[in-house]
Parts: sequence; structure tokens; C-alpha cells
Amino acid sequence: MWQLGAELGEGPVWHQGSSAVYFVDIKGRRIHRFAIATGAMRSWPVDSQPGFIVPLDDGGFLCGMQDGLYRFDPADGACRRLKEVEPDLPGNRINDGFVDPAGRLWFGTMDDGEAAPSGSLYQVGDDGRTWRRDSGYVITNGPAMSPDARTLYHADTVKRLVYAFDVGQDGALSRRREFARLCGTGYPDGMAVDADGHLWIAVFGGARIERWSPDGRLAGVVRFPCDNVTKLAFGGDDLRTVYVTTARKGLSPAALALQPLAGGLFSFRAPTRGLPQMSCKARF
Repeated sequence: MWQLGAELGEGPVWHQGSSAVYFVDIKGRRIHRFAIATGAMRSWPVDSQPGFIVPLDDGGFLCGMQDGLYRFDPADGACRRLKEVEPDLPGNRINDGFVDPAGRLWFGTMDDGEAAPSGSLYQVGDDGRTWRRDSGYVITNGPAMSPDARTLYHADTVKRLVYAFDVGQDGALSRRREFARLCGTGYPDGMAVDADGHLWIAVFGGARIERWSPDGRLAGVVRFPCDNVTKLAFGGDDLRTVYVTTARKGLSPAALALQPLAGGLFSFRAPTRGLPQMSCKARF
């Protein structure tokens, strides 16, 4: 779809209002938009590393940057900080995030050096209050939720496994357990859940997306022509088009020569619908 050569493409979201896919390049410090109807491509440089972007309930977008949560305005590309996150951990940055059916924001932090277990999983309520729901991660990734909003999935990328949690009405998590452990090459990255409750896991360094059934069985694999598959989002009018970000990060010159599409935005058709993209209701 778009061979833009992102260093670390991440966080695609389907924005129904503009029929466009928004996503970020973390290391390239860019926010990108691909308009489906026209094929128009636009990019905005930002001053920090953007980990994710999601729509806000009152219009505009919320972007998780290295040091906090920011409001992003596509009209002029301006970013305004709404909330500082982990000021006591300057070596950390915000990574992946998503919005659950109740409009609550979930996001993770991680050690930017990818070595220390200083990352945590956070949840933000309607009033902007933030709760640390889990901790001890080197790299957090892919929070996603089951269609009934009773199970949250979260990846411990370095350990190559995905946890499942029970979700309380207030967003509290309990009964953490292992849901999926990768057996082949690569690491679990961003995730999304379809309308049938299957969890789709992008595999960084594995050139694939894996689809797991709600009872924890591998149900299918989608192969890619590049190693670093980072995240996916369901979109289009029927929510059956899957948009996928990839990365050039960590690939040698020889590998890049063999993978000229690395860092591009891809799409494919899924056998089932995805869940609609929700807007964040938090007021800061």
C-alpha cells in the first residue's frame, strides 16, 4: 500500500470519520495518515518518539509520546502535552496502546534501551486518572481486549509470551495467566481481536501474523515479505480489511536488500470482521 520505509512503523488505527489509517514511526519520529479513498499520504514530524495514536471522543487524536500523553491536531501537526508519565524514569518511553469498548485508554511503557524490566501497563479512566495495572516488563506490547470486554491480552515481548487477564468493571486486572507462547522465530508485538474473539498477534522478527483462538490454540498464520511485522488494525466499511505496519529497525544492509518492502504499510482481507475502533473518553 505504502512503501514509506518506516524505521519502526507501529500503532495503525482505522479512523472511520476520514476513511483513513493513522499510524506512527517511533524511531523516525513521524505520524502518518493514508487516506483509503484517494490514496493520499501525509506525514507529520514530531519532536519525540510517538508510541501510539488513537482518536479522542471529542475530536482530534491522543498520542502517546516518550514522556507522556499528548493531544495531536492533524490540521497543523501540533502536539500539546496533556499528562506526564513516569517522570521518575527518564530512560523509559511509552510504547503500544489501545482503547477498550468503554472508552478507556490502555498503554504500556518500556525501557528505551530494551534491557531493564522497568515497563508497566497502565489504564486511564474517563476522568484522566491513571492506574498502573501491571509491571516488570522490558518491552510491553499490544494491549487488546476480547469482544465481551472481560479478557485483556498483553504481550511480554522479551519473554515471547502473551498474558491474559480478567478485567473488572472498574478496569482492575486479576488472574494473570499465560495465553500464548511463540514457538517459532520472532517476538509478539502489537495485537488486535476480531469479532469471533480470535487474537491476531504481529510477530516482530518472524515475518508473520498469528491468529489464536479464544481457548489458546494457533488457528492460522499470515506470511509477510519482511521480517519485522509490528501491529495490525481492522478497518474499511466492513471491518474486514487488515492494515499492518512493519519496520526496518535491526535489519542489516544485506537483509534490507532482500526485504525492500520492510517499513511499509500493508493490507489484506480477513475471513471475519474486526472490532470497531473506539474513541478515548478520557478528560485531562
